Amino acid sequence: MTSTPHHPDLRSQLETLTTEAFRPELAEIDQLPTLDIARLMNGEDATVPAAVTERLPEIAAAIDAVAARMARGGRLVYAGAGTAGRLGVLDASECPPTFNTTPGQVVGLIAGGPDAMVTSVEGAEDSPEMARADLDALALTADDTVVGVSASGRTPYAVGAVEHARSLGALTVGLACNGDSALAAAAEHGIEVVCGPELLTGSTRLKAGTAQKLVLNMLSTITMIRLGKTYGNLMVDVRASNEKLRARSRRIVALATGAGDDDIERALKATDGEVKHAILVLLADVDGPTAARLLTESAGHLRAALRAALG
Repeated sequence: MTSTPHHPDLRSQLETLTTEAFRPELAEIDQLPTLDIARLMNGEDATVPAAVTERLPEIAAAIDAVAARMARGGRLVYAGAGTAGRLGVLDASECPPTFNTTPGQVVGLIAGGPDAMVTSVEGAEDSPEMARADLDALALTADDTVVGVSASGRTPYAVGAVEHARSLGALTVGLACNGDSALAAAAEHGIEVVCGPELLTGSTRLKAGTAQKLVLNMLSTITMIRLGKTYGNLMVDVRASNEKLRARSRRIVALATGAGDDDIERALKATDGEVKHAILVLLADVDGPTAARLLTESAGHLRAALRAALG
């Protein structure tokens, strides 16, 4: 049975949250010219990166812990409700084309399931039991990481996900936009990016959503850098699944090697279109199978494979 707080209790909880605070100075914002509202909103958004800056040490510590688990074969799982859940699903869904992650390596769970991406699923965010069931369906191990995401830091689905994951020995991260949150307290790595009250009272799809997007960008991108999914600032594990990405693949090989078009085409053909392998073929003057072996032996890190090839 799901335990949902009584409305008066929940109201008193919300009144203590920075993200829910009312700003009387904006009480007549609807009377302003559109350009003035846009300026106000833009000024609000400009404060978000500074709030993230204050939490960089905690973010970096979480990333190093996530990367260590993923290097052992673990998965990265985001869990949230509403906007927070959608942002997790978005970040997870962009990892396969960007970093060639395997299916299920980065997972986004949203309270209420896939339907909740586009419609509200009544009561789903209030259910820690649903979070536990969603995680149990993944058969979590101690090598996995669960990142609970919640602007308020009190969403039962996100808190329940982190508590359950931690009880199973998985690494846990709690990303919230209020201080002293239950979510950060429940997680091994708490990250609280406090952006202040929203332009529209309680509309955490605004500054809080932007802050969450910035932090999730860091978590996935820097973790992938640590895992050798990039070479410098080039996406050498990009999956060429359409014409734009095939063109990008050729450009990445060119930027990494300085080789001409004909040599690039030959290298990509010899490696079945694998960008990282093609770069190794060109820079180390090896054939496709040797490039594959060297990369396997170096756990996919191109720089380490190059050092091994060049002695």
